[in-house]
Amino acid sequence: MRKLTISSPFERLLSRSALALAAVASASPMAQAQATHDAAPVAGAVQAPSATAPQMALTASASTDVQPDTVLITLNAEVEAPDQPGAGRKLSAALDDLVKRAGGVEHVTVRTEGYGVWPVNTDKGKIGGWRGQGSIVLESTQFDAASALASKLSDKSAIANITFRLSRKAHDAAERKLLAETAESFRQRASAAASAFGFSGYRIIKLDLGGGSGNVTPMPRAMMAMAKGGGAAPAADVPLRPDTITVSVEVSGTIALQ
Repeated sequence: MRKLTISSPFERLLSRSALALAAVASASPMAQAQATHDAAPVAGAVQAPSATAPQMALTASASTDVQPDTVLITLNAEVEAPDQPGAGRKLSAALDDLVKRAGGVEHVTVRTEGYGVWPVNTDKGKIGGWRGQGSIVLESTQFDAASALASKLSDKSAIANITFRLSRKAHDAAERKLLAETAESFRQRASAAASAFGFSGYRIIKLDLGGGSGNVTPMPRAMMAMAKGGGAAPAADVPLRPDTITVSVEVSGTIALQ
């Protein structure tokens, strides 16, 4: 077979053009579709705000007062002894006795909290004895049961502190309700701001969720003195009248006006 030779530059240019056109025509439909897909914008993708779009920071919050549903009663035991080991033994025995007497009461949990023994100096600066103090904490959602138990144990201990708080379940329920209110308030403020500055709408750029609550509130009452010795008359149940606890939610964010 005779070999075809292209001699002139013009003929060589025509040949290269023909080869390029053939390559384009023979490209696979899948490769062409992929190239088209890569060039097209992705629907629903989050787009960065335009450099010319004005942005605004907004904050919205909501709060509510909730009745606490959990009480914590702290009772102190105090002992004295001539030496440190003796004070430690007496304090351990006193706390063990309180825990045993408090155990088994339905709806009330008991735990120890705090334990210390220290020297007591005389007027001359010498150690004249040792003193110890430890605590137990009663926790319950049944106020009447906790009150009755605290009164029972106060014959050999002192009620040092009473606080109230929300259980996790009650706190989360209040927070969920506030979150819906706060979100609606944020949307209304964003729409009002856009309208006030002559824009038709807005786009949320960033959101931050915060908030807080006075989760523990002390009961305003004097500490009860510890009864010494046995044979004391039964104490009346401790009156428990908690104040409300404030739960709050705050949403802050940045919007782009458009």
